[in-house]
Amino acid sequence: MRLLAAAFLLLATPGLAQAPAADPGIARRIQADVEFLASDHLEGRDTGSRGHAIAADYVASQFRAIGLEPAGEKGGWFQQVPFRRASFEQPPRLTLTIGGKAIQLEQGKDVGLRPSVTDKVRKLSAGFVFVGYGLQDQRYGFDDYRGLDVRGKIVVALNGTPDGLPSDVAAHLGASKDQVAAAAGAIGIIELSRNDGSAGRGDPVRRGSRPLIDWVDANGRAGSVPAGLILQLSLSQDMAARLFEGAPKSLSAIRAEAKAKGRPNGFALAPTISLEATSKWEDFTSPEVIGLLKGSDSTLAAEHVVLMGHLDHLGIRPDAKPGEDAIFNGALDNAAGVATMLEAARQFAAQPVRPKRSVLFIANTGEERGLLGADYYANHPTVPAASIVGLVDLDMPVLLYHFTDVTAFGADHSTIGATVADAGRSMGISVSPDPMPQEAIFTRSDHYQFVRKGVPAVLLMTGYANGGKEKWDGYLGKVYHSPQDDLSQKIDWDSGARYALLNYRISREMADAPQRPMWLKGDYFGELFDPKGPRAP
Repeated sequence: MRLLAAAFLLLATPGLAQAPAADPGIARRIQADVEFLASDHLEGRDTGSRGHAIAADYVASQFRAIGLEPAGEKGGWFQQVPFRRASFEQPPRLTLTIGGKAIQLEQGKDVGLRPSVTDKVRKLSAGFVFVGYGLQDQRYGFDDYRGLDVRGKIVVALNGTPDGLPSDVAAHLGASKDQVAAAAGAIGIIELSRNDGSAGRGDPVRRGSRPLIDWVDANGRAGSVPAGLILQLSLSQDMAARLFEGAPKSLSAIRAEAKAKGRPNGFALAPTISLEATSKWEDFTSPEVIGLLKGSDSTLAAEHVVLMGHLDHLGIRPDAKPGEDAIFNGALDNAAGVATMLEAARQFAAQPVRPKRSVLFIANTGEERGLLGADYYANHPTVPAASIVGLVDLDMPVLLYHFTDVTAFGADHSTIGATVADAGRSMGISVSPDPMPQEAIFTRSDHYQFVRKGVPAVLLMTGYANGGKEKWDGYLGKVYHSPQDDLSQKIDWDSGARYALLNYRISREMADAPQRPMWLKGDYFGELFDPKGPRAP
């Protein structure tokens, strides 16, 4: 670690932030934090659990020891996220009427109706409208609702997007169908697979029987369900095909058109559905942990750079057999991310000169439940929303080898990409292209909830060079989201130190630069989410 710190100082380049002091204890501190957060005693840190609450207390105590100020609610370290778990005590009653004939649908076999976190009792009848892929996007020429009246109807869409789109754009459009449907006046949505191999949008048995967890704020607004959209359903293959009886095209013909790279047009469907469903609600809270280092510049201190990592994981495996390891410790996902965020905070606090901009450090909850804690904070920030100018997300660094490169998801969208490259060069670390674009990682972690608010952001991943691909393949294939993600892994703590220092340098440069991070001119996400913001060439 002495050699690492010395190399870090020697490689520093003019114009970058002041290098952190040499500290041989960095790796030991990160190891200590991970050992506590990934302990069996924290029982997998599930959102809302006792183990997660203990982990949150630990992070808050570290924030205090570092010298940060509390930046949560009511002058404290926490922002309590109001969660609701919705389920069915009794199976919902659903009747599909086709050609005047009523068909009773069995929940979990014919249909999967999601419980609702906003409407406890639902009793209604509605018709259906097929809307192609269900997309609207001016840049790529999608207007699937054109000429269709879906007000008060349930829209039926093919899942996914047509081939040929950039993966992160396709992921965004695919995840935005609920919002598009609600904006058009629909009350429900069904997504159907583009082939005959699945029912689309998850298996109906799993989808219908699984409780739904979401945040619901004091105004009754939910996080992942747009206002007005009160039904989210899945259908079996047989029932999906029957929806198109009497329609201009059969479902098989539509699938053939989509397979041939066509964009099927929409039309009204003849069947109707009636339903009665009552959801059971269980309300609970789980905290975001928020610390603040105030900036030193009289003007720029009003702006905030954010470092965040999710603290939650998957809890305890409910179906484990006696003697089996049942605890999802989440050592790398994401105790390591939080531990390296804490170390970055220590590096900030140790410098003789504070950064010009203020820096927020956030340990998120609910990431494994669908990025829910970050989404709640992005919609209910404890600082002025417009003051958040850039963000670095520390999620699941695979610290199993001496990494020599990183991938910065989101770097190609904003000026943060150049900052990452400069910081990497100062440490002898290169920046590599996305090695798995098909996974659309940019849209799948907490930072993306802030991108949707117009904030440039990146997620930094240890790269594939120097044996990294083999380690990543092994981790994703056998360890990810399993009880094996624990402290028995051969974690390279020195690599944890390098990852923390790199993230410090990136965020320090963002905090000290004269110009706030900017979207690149013409960038898709910048134009979509921050159309009036400043642009870089």
